[in-house]
Amino acid sequence: MAERMRLMAVHAHPDDESSKGAATLAKYVAEGHEVLVVSCTGGERGDVLNPRLQDDPQILRELPEVRRREMAAAAEILGIDHHWLGFVDSGLPEGDPLPPLPEGCFALEPLDITVEALVREVRRFRPHVMTTYDENGGYPHPDHIMCHVVSVAAFRAAGDPEAYPHAGPAWQPLKLYYDRGFSRAKLEAFHEALISAGQESPYAEWIAGWKDRPEGRITTRVQVADYFEQRERALLAHATQVDPDGNFFRISREMQAQVWPTEDFDLTLSYVPLPDDGDEDDLFAGLGTTAEADERATRSGQQLVVDDVRERVPEEAR
Repeated sequence: MAERMRLMAVHAHPDDESSKGAATLAKYVAEGHEVLVVSCTGGERGDVLNPRLQDDPQILRELPEVRRREMAAAAEILGIDHHWLGFVDSGLPEGDPLPPLPEGCFALEPLDITVEALVREVRRFRPHVMTTYDENGGYPHPDHIMCHVVSVAAFRAAGDPEAYPHAGPAWQPLKLYYDRGFSRAKLEAFHEALISAGQESPYAEWIAGWKDRPEGRITTRVQVADYFEQRERALLAHATQVDPDGNFFRISREMQAQVWPTEDFDLTLSYVPLPDDGDEDDLFAGLGTTAEADERATRSGQQLVVDDVRERVPEEAR
């Protein structure tokens, strides 16, 4: 391979990297690129979602350590590097009214601390491209929303030598994408494929629950069907977080490859333009050679070509 680019995927919890964009990560590793997943929290307050493991006393006693081992196994399967940002899972509050978030959790940490931590890792790894969640977090978990806030702020700040000067030499990632792992169109395509094959579909209720929720824009579709098997193994490595008999696995890899062979993204901040037709099939599109991308990432005074953040980002984090 002539060029070796660097991709950073920023996620809220261990297992998010395997359920959102994992085949894309595996594809780029296979092609010789450097891929780093950053987990903002350790998932310490997550539930055990696998019915087979819910009553295991050792898992219940040692869940944080179990999740670290699961993450290491998934990283090995995908071939990625991994970094713990070091913050504490906020949990998913439930009830009416919702209870307050626990003191010291990621979602309540001051932004100057969380953003600097990610800026430091951006400047160390020097990614050309970053991926994260949209302003709704993909779904409204407080850690996913904070992951969005921190990722957008770090993307903007990492190239500014006056921002967080003790966090390393300035480095400006050139593109930031939102993951679009789930869409109504994708669920409907899976549903119709299962029904047409005479199989029961688990997606009807999910589609009905979508209601008037807006569809996220898709600018970039990466062909990754060859990596669905790796994605599935990585997800299953997070054994406490995944029901192996659940909806993630109700449609075969072969059917997925026929119906929806891509993983989808939305280019939302970029120092390089979209193609004229507005569609991409590569997260590294438009970056040129590695040397050209490196030179641009260290150039000061650049102007964003694409700036389309649907803001949930507070002014102080921009």
